[in-house]
Amino acid sequence: MRKMNVAIVGATGAVGTQMIKLLEDSSLPLGSVKFLASKRSAGKQLSFRGETQTIEELVPESFDGVNLALFSAGGGISAKFAPEAVKRGAVVVDNTSHFRMDPEVPLVVPEVNPEALRKHKGIIANPNCSTIQMMVALEPLRQALGLKRVIVSTYQAVSGAGNQAMEELKQQTQDFLEDKPVDQWQANILPCGGDKKHYPLAFNALPQIDVFAEGGYTYEEWKMINETKKIMEDDTIKVSATCVRIPVMSGHSESVYIETEKTATVPEIQALIAEAPGAVLEDDPSQQIYPQALNSVGKKETFVGRIRKDPDEEKGIHLWVVSDNLLKGAAWNSLQIAETMYEMELL
Repeated sequence: MRKMNVAIVGATGAVGTQMIKLLEDSSLPLGSVKFLASKRSAGKQLSFRGETQTIEELVPESFDGVNLALFSAGGGISAKFAPEAVKRGAVVVDNTSHFRMDPEVPLVVPEVNPEALRKHKGIIANPNCSTIQMMVALEPLRQALGLKRVIVSTYQAVSGAGNQAMEELKQQTQDFLEDKPVDQWQANILPCGGDKKHYPLAFNALPQIDVFAEGGYTYEEWKMINETKKIMEDDTIKVSATCVRIPVMSGHSESVYIETEKTATVPEIQALIAEAPGAVLEDDPSQQIYPQALNSVGKKETFVGRIRKDPDEEKGIHLWVVSDNLLKGAAWNSLQIAETMYEMELL
């Protein structure tokens, strides 16, 4: 059995930390493992499978002898170093948005389009966290019923914005509990670090994730729109998104409305979800059973509930979709891509 030499880029970040935990239990036959980060983090130590590992500074030579490189350190880092990794013989799974819409780069959710992996030329893109969980929920319905339209509103956790945003939310919550006026709360990151104004998230909801772009949609919303069509290989599907940040630490939630080509009853839809890979049905209104962000934390699956027919549209269906954005939405989907490639003998 061929051993895999693996590198994790962005090892100290919120997603990189989860990648390390998942790699410890991975089915991949591991050889060497190295953790890469900025010069500022180099030299720090962490534990992996009971042994102490020293974080190394990311440089092009870091990828010498590496078979698999998992990237989660920002689009600029991926743009610069992913081609270097490929040049040195590694396969890259990139968790940033940099390569997602590149026609030469597969955009993959293993439960949905694993065959796209066969087309890779060294780099595979991990979709947006909100797109991933929606794809897991919708693919079984698309296969059985066809899919004409998707309207999604997201309720996204602060961990999707990184460790600093999480710490800022904690501080804002403490400020609230200490009765400090809102105008004295720290707000330096959200809704988007690169935009002009910043607002507190504690006890709030911010209808902006990333900066605004064409048509009044944010880049996050355009990601969901364009990625859905690319993953499903169908530009005729009508997709619209509204992305909202809420004061939840981890676990993205989504209200998803779809219109299908065929009609189906709620029990038929529930059965399709229950049998779908990677999906868990949690849907019993009589017992108040439905997916919750808090319950998704630490789990790899995507949870689906609140399934109901639209009262005015025969082929309209409403769903509530929840998943751990750091796991299935990022770290787990990345590692799952690698494991799938190994099983398909592509790695």
